[in-house]
Amino acid sequence: MFPRPTRRLPLAAAALLALGGALTTGAWAGRGQATEPHRPDHRVTPVPSAAGTSTPLSGYVIQSAAKVADPAAAVSSPGYPARNWYPAGPRSTVLAALLANGVYPDPFRSTNQRQIPRADFDVPWWYRSDFAVEDTTRRTFLDFSGIVSAADVYVNGRLVAPASRVTGAYTRHELDITPLVRAGTNTVAFRVRPNDPNRDLTMGWLDWLQPPPDRNMGLVRDVLVRRGGPVALRDAHVVTRLAVPSLATADLTVRAQVRNDTGGAVTTEVTGSVGAIRFTRTVTLGAHESKTLSFSPADVPGLRLTRPKVWWPAGMGGQPLYDLDLTATVAGTPSDTAHETFGIRDVRAPLNSDGARQYRVNGRPLLVKGGGWSPDEFLRWDRGYTEDRLKYALDLGLNTLRLEGHLEPDEFFDLADRYGVLALPGWECCDKWEGDVNPNGSGEPWSGADHTVARASMAAEAARLRDHPSVLSFLIGSDAAPDATIEKGYLDALEAADWPVPVVPAASDTSSPRLGDSGMKMTGPYDWVPPGYWYAKREGGATGFNSETSAGPSIPTLDTLRRMMTPAELDTLWKDPDARQYHRSPSVTFGTLKIYDEALTGRYGAPSGLTDYVRKAQLAQYETVRAQFEAYRRNATDAERPATGVVHWMFNSGWPSLHWQLTDRYLDQNGSYFGAKKANEPLHVQFSYDDRSVVVVNDRTASARGLTARATLFDPDGTRRYDRSAGGVTVNGGGAHATALTLPSPAGGAARTQLLRLVLTDAGGKVVSRNVYWLSARPDTLDWSGTTWYYTPTTEYADLTGLASMARGPVAATAVTRASKGLSTTTVTLRHGGSGTTPALLTDVDVVGARGGPVLPVRWSDNQVSLWPGESVTVTATYRTASLRGAAPRVRVAGWNTPETTVPAA
Repeated sequence: MFPRPTRRLPLAAAALLALGGALTTGAWAGRGQATEPHRPDHRVTPVPSAAGTSTPLSGYVIQSAAKVADPAAAVSSPGYPARNWYPAGPRSTVLAALLANGVYPDPFRSTNQRQIPRADFDVPWWYRSDFAVEDTTRRTFLDFSGIVSAADVYVNGRLVAPASRVTGAYTRHELDITPLVRAGTNTVAFRVRPNDPNRDLTMGWLDWLQPPPDRNMGLVRDVLVRRGGPVALRDAHVVTRLAVPSLATADLTVRAQVRNDTGGAVTTEVTGSVGAIRFTRTVTLGAHESKTLSFSPADVPGLRLTRPKVWWPAGMGGQPLYDLDLTATVAGTPSDTAHETFGIRDVRAPLNSDGARQYRVNGRPLLVKGGGWSPDEFLRWDRGYTEDRLKYALDLGLNTLRLEGHLEPDEFFDLADRYGVLALPGWECCDKWEGDVNPNGSGEPWSGADHTVARASMAAEAARLRDHPSVLSFLIGSDAAPDATIEKGYLDALEAADWPVPVVPAASDTSSPRLGDSGMKMTGPYDWVPPGYWYAKREGGATGFNSETSAGPSIPTLDTLRRMMTPAELDTLWKDPDARQYHRSPSVTFGTLKIYDEALTGRYGAPSGLTDYVRKAQLAQYETVRAQFEAYRRNATDAERPATGVVHWMFNSGWPSLHWQLTDRYLDQNGSYFGAKKANEPLHVQFSYDDRSVVVVNDRTASARGLTARATLFDPDGTRRYDRSAGGVTVNGGGAHATALTLPSPAGGAARTQLLRLVLTDAGGKVVSRNVYWLSARPDTLDWSGTTWYYTPTTEYADLTGLASMARGPVAATAVTRASKGLSTTTVTLRHGGSGTTPALLTDVDVVGARGGPVLPVRWSDNQVSLWPGESVTVTATYRTASLRGAAPRVRVAGWNTPETTVPAA
């Protein structure tokens, strides 16, 4: 592993900046001019009396403690006149609330975020909320996590927990406030402390984006008001044991804590169900006593399931879920309830003979094809936006999303369960989380109190995530593994929580005392490398499990660029490779696009303008992202040093970005997106940059037989130089591959730049995969001896300048749209009707609305297609009808050598 001294060092103090406009769903505000603070929101959260209810506070009003002179007892009492405070949602950082109130202009635009004063967030902020109860005979608790970074908690004028107890973004707290609750209106107030990721076990942004000026201080998860009787149910969960490989039976063990919250002995009856299976037990508890109940097949035979409904990752099977319900009654009266949803699956991840971690789900090997997940920069939660991104991940053929820190709310994992997207959560690198173990990081060393917070954080997240079948593992380290003391705290917490899936010591090639080797590698790259890089079985090449890697920059579409940058900034973007790009990274290493821009010029020729720069970027991103996933897929079943997993760094970005993304902040799709989508087709024909082999990869369960692979090489003007077919190709399922043929070395007389068209047909002659490459007789030459932690230099570039000479190829488009139940499907037929021989390369299609911008989000059956004269293809786009905003749909078509046209699609 190479040292990473600059990837995640402390960020410059000046690095405060641009955050992007409203989401595509329109759920977020914050784009207008500064306004006067809103009047306080006087809504009061009604809290029902029924036992077992958990009611989230509906929102807050917030204000800087520097502007509040009144004592805490007054601020936290009902009726306090919170004049000129700002309304905030139930999960909101300070800055998210200020943006929603229009205090600052769009922070995603240009460098607007720099104008937000950091000093305003160096003091505590008050969060204040009211709730109402009628029945004070019930016990009442506050239940919460997600405090960034710490808070003093007050109820009705009384301090119930100081910040020394309520600290850490992931620690969970349950405060018994029964003696303080009164009939009518009650007040909860949090005095939230400033956040510093280098000093606090919370959340930071590393080198992903310009960090928000408030550093995400606030309340980012729900605060629940729980009501109950004398006996409480807590920690309910189900431990599953699936018979592997038969999948014929599954043993369920139901566990829950039963707690007596009174000063006298209590007898309670606990009843439960999983589907039609019923069970019950009577328990006597002494004063304030707790017991753990366990129901297993030994005492409830029905908990041994035959032919269980097994949960699978998407593409491998279905995603059935089960429900657990528990009720505790005292003297026939319900006292508390608990509900959990869970799935039945088996995950194992042994190290293979090469020392790489190989995941197996339900007995079947899994090549992890993943992306790094980013939440919104201001941690604003939007379920619809999250669901759109998860659907994009599936559309790309990904099966896993890695969450390095920033562990999302419960709904994220609920959606992942539903869609079959695996999640790989873990603690983040290089800040306080690795303060004791990462000499290249910026985090401060741990105190005894930090160890307590870390153990409590692990216990809380383990309890929250364990029943989600989408959770594949937990990484207790990122760039560095924990030492013996930290590891013990984590593992003890995980064991106590009945953690069901593998625990990995780090995302890098390192080890911890008890867990041993990680089986992972973190060798980069993080900046541009040519497509052939991925085929070398060294560094970031396709061998083992690479936990985070990509060719770095991912220049968005022109639509997104114009949305996020000023004309002057766009001018600099294509003209000056040495310019600091605010929308790339605060890191010195990744502050410019120099490495990327030099490669773009060296391979494709110097850009002549912004449009030319962006179109060349799309070709460059398409080919290198495609090669990354294709190389890992091809090598997954190799006998020697197989590839077991790859996480593209990253899947998305929390703001409008110029790097590390397969989809941009506004859900637009560029060459990176469609390169990944092409590479991850379930049945796929691909070219190997290392040995020029044409390979068919099959991720389907069943084998594919009677296939024919055809490879044709052309000069850029369409002159055919080579044409060969291989029939009778058979490929086993489950990720197997077969070599159909091998291309000869470039022939004399051929152009230095060539186009390769691969077509795979089934036994009936139907095209099942099509893939087009642009290649050079002069390959990219890598200087392996100059490899750093973030890239390998290229000393000679492939010559792709011949693409510039391609004649303009008109592509005709016809389109029709059908709408049903809120969704529209636009079907587009593209035809290359040119009279010559030159193909139309990388033709891109957008559905556009009234103002000419793309309708987003959208899922295409295929896009960025290449057509030879006389060829046609039909593609479909699916999107929400409301995204048209009442306009008639139109289709915009443009490509490398295709003039832009727009046609009606109604």
